[in-house]
Order: sequence, then C-alpha cells, then structure tokens
Amino acid sequence: MNLADARLKELDNPSLTAEGRILLRCSIAADLIHRGQYETAREALGELWQGVGQHPDVKKLRPVTAAEVLLQCGTLTGWLGSALNVAGAQEQAKDLLSESLRKFQSQGQHQKASEAQYELGICYWQLGAHDEARVVLTEAMKPLTETDVELKAKILIRRTLVEISENRYHEALRILKEVEPFFESANDALKGRWHGQTGMVLELLATSDGNAALFDRAIIEYTAAIYYYEQAGHERYCARNLNNLAMLLYKLGRYKEAHEHLDRAQFIFTRLRDAGNIAQVDETRARVLVAEKRYREADRIISGVIKTFGKGGESALLADALTVQGVVWARLRAYESSISILRRAVKVAQDSGALTNAGLATLTLIEEHGAARLPEEELYKVYHRADELLKGTQDAEDIARLRACAWVVIKRLSGMRLSDRNFTLYGAVQELEARLIEQALKVEEGSVTRAARKLGLKHQSLSHLLRTRHKKLLGKRTPAIPRRRSIIKKPE
Repeated sequence: MNLADARLKELDNPSLTAEGRILLRCSIAADLIHRGQYETAREALGELWQGVGQHPDVKKLRPVTAAEVLLQCGTLTGWLGSALNVAGAQEQAKDLLSESLRKFQSQGQHQKASEAQYELGICYWQLGAHDEARVVLTEAMKPLTETDVELKAKILIRRTLVEISENRYHEALRILKEVEPFFESANDALKGRWHGQTGMVLELLATSDGNAALFDRAIIEYTAAIYYYEQAGHERYCARNLNNLAMLLYKLGRYKEAHEHLDRAQFIFTRLRDAGNIAQVDETRARVLVAEKRYREADRIISGVIKTFGKGGESALLADALTVQGVVWARLRAYESSISILRRAVKVAQDSGALTNAGLATLTLIEEHGAARLPEEELYKVYHRADELLKGTQDAEDIARLRACAWVVIKRLSGMRLSDRNFTLYGAVQELEARLIEQALKVEEGSVTRAARKLGLKHQSLSHLLRTRHKKLLGKRTPAIPRRRSIIKKPE
C-alpha cells in the first residue's frame, strides 16, 4: 500500500464530518498533483471532480471549503488539460482558480489566496501571457510571512519560468540562488524542482554568455533532477528533465545521446498517456532531426506536434513548433509554405503576448528568406518588428542573430559595402532607414500617418525618428494640422 492509498483509507473514518471528508479529499489530491499523478488525483477528488474545466458543485459548502475545492479542481484542470490536450483547458482553469482566489480573499485566507495565485501564474505562462504571469506571482508573495518558507520558495521557482521565457537568465539565476538554502533541506521532489530549473538556466546562460563550462554544470544539474524525481516517484517530472537534457545534448551536437534520452522520456509519457508532453518530446526530436539533415522525418513529426499544440491552445509552444516547421519546409525548398507558416508563428506568439517567441520567429523568417525571397518592403518591416520584440533580451545568442539579420537587410537593400571608406554598421542601418522613410513619405505625399503605416510603424515612432535621427527629412512631411480648440468653454 502506497502513501496515497493509505490516506484514501482515512476517508472511511466514520468520525469525519461531510466537509472534513471533502477537505481530506482536497488535501490528498493536492499531494498527488504535486507528484504529477494527475489521474490518481482525479480519483481522489471523487464526486467533487466533474471533468476538465467543469465547475464543481460547491453551493452548499462553507466559503473556505468551496474555495479549496475550486483550487484543486482548477489546478488539476490546468495540468490534466495540458496532459490530455484538452482545448481551452488553461482558460477554464484560470476561471476556476480566479473564483477560488476571490473566495479565499473574502474570508481573509491570505496564504491560501497566495496558493491560488501560484497556480494561476502557471496558467498564464502556459497561455504565453508572461507579463500577467509575473504580476500574479509577484502579488502572491506580498501577504506571505517569514513562516511561509516553502510556499515562497515554490512561487519564486515558478517565477524563474517566466524570466526564462523572457530571456532574463541572470535574474532567474539570482532567484534560484536566493532560494537554494531552503531546497537543500527539502524533500526529494522539491530538490528535483530546484536542480531542474537550475540546469535550465545554466544551459541558457552557457549559450547566451558563451561560457561552455556552464554546459557541464547544466548536465550535472539535470542529472541530479532526474535522480531526485526518480527517488520521489515523480515519473512525469523525471521525463520532463530527460527531455530538457536531450535538448542540451542536441545543442552540443551529441545527437545519439539526445535520441536515447528522448526515447526514455517518450516511453514514460506514452505510458502516462500524456499527449501534451509527448508533443514537447517530439518537438525536441524534430530539432535533432533537422540538425542531422533528416528533414522528411522532422516534417512528419513536427506536423503532429502542431496539431497537438493547436488543439490544446498553448500558444507559445505552438509558435515555437510552427517556427521549426518553417525551417523544415525551407530546407525542403517549399519556400512559399515556409514563409507563410513563419508569418503565422509570429502572429500566434504576438497575439498571445509571448513577445520573445514572436521575435525569434521573426528572426527565423529573415534568416531563411531575407536574402532573396521576402519582398524588400516587408524585409524592412520584419527586421524592425524583430528589433522591437527583442529589445529587452539578455540573450547574447539572440542579439548575435539580430545583428546577423541586420547584415542580411543591409546587403539586400543598401548600396553600401564593407569596402566603403568609413563604413560602420550603424551608419549603414541609418542610411537604409532614411532611404525607406523618404520613399514612404514621397509615396504618401508627406503624410506621416500613412507613411508610418506603410513602414509598419506607429505614428509616434516615425515622428520621433524624424525629430531625432532624420531631421533632414522633416521638410518632406506635410505640416501637421493643428487641432481645433473646443468652442465649449470650461465651467469657471
């Protein structure tokens, strides 16, 4: 008999009140969700669980008990909905958790309210709404006291997911170091979580900072995470770290080892019938196959991934998969299809608020098609969009890609050459910018609003460029029409 079975037997205790039995079910389910045992958690909730996204019947319960039921049903909806690839599950989870949060707050249950916000944060993150996730998790910390050490640590660990998604790796590492003392004495499951997140951040820092020694440390951290999750019986999280380790080995060119770890992860997720995580493993495998120039196999796999993420509504993951498909189709010389799918990747990511993902998809569009196939006018707009979307990135690799794309744009559109006297990259970009702005103003007969629209800019952005970098072009614009003053006098 395992621990979950032992606790479930407590439900047979005749001295339990009806609400006491409900709270015990919620407590057991919360522990099982934490272990990644979502199907068993569903069984533990019994009649309280009406299905993914379904509202439990809490009308006759005290507000605090109702809030607890909503918390567990909302949390399980998010995780199980992702695993089973249920359309709209994250939005439904968000609604249940928001209702739970309001009930806890109305009853002055501030710690429980923070728990609800902790779970809400992952829903926003899954949907690609990174700013909202950061705000919710920051709010979750505010009412907690010095005695709420474990919950604080868990919230901060989840914050690192948001920082990683926005390429703020040094901030993520700072957070991990801040909570390290707590995790040294924590249980195996929490140790696994800390080591896994640390491995991810070290891997990303190794790439962004060009520090190869960090790759070895990342491998050690991932291996530690896999060990601790195995000790804790957390198969799902163990498999996620196997996938993360495979991604790292792929980056290091160790493709055979990457496939071996992906095979292990896929075996676990297949046995758990976890469609969402199987898709993430397949996306990693598609990247490995592209590196091995096995494009037909990669195309077959990534097509299935896109169907899964599209059905599940996980926009940031869908955008990344679409970007991979765009690369695959470019390699297979299906150029128009590649351009179309990369444009879709940018839109999906940007519409969901996953701006970094949108920026990276935009760079891929330039890398694959900027040298010849994109129309010149679109090429400039695409580069400007990438520059805006990635303006806050700390990732040196992304910055290097952005600069490389600038060279593509310059080579395609500018008459300047490296051999020119006093050539500078900044000067070349500025000359090209001035040339395109002048063309747009001429075509639109001096209208800044219409010229900005043609360039893919906002009116204020183009006006700022004219006032600062391109003052010589101010004469090309038509004079601004002063606004009429209101004939209605303000009351004295």
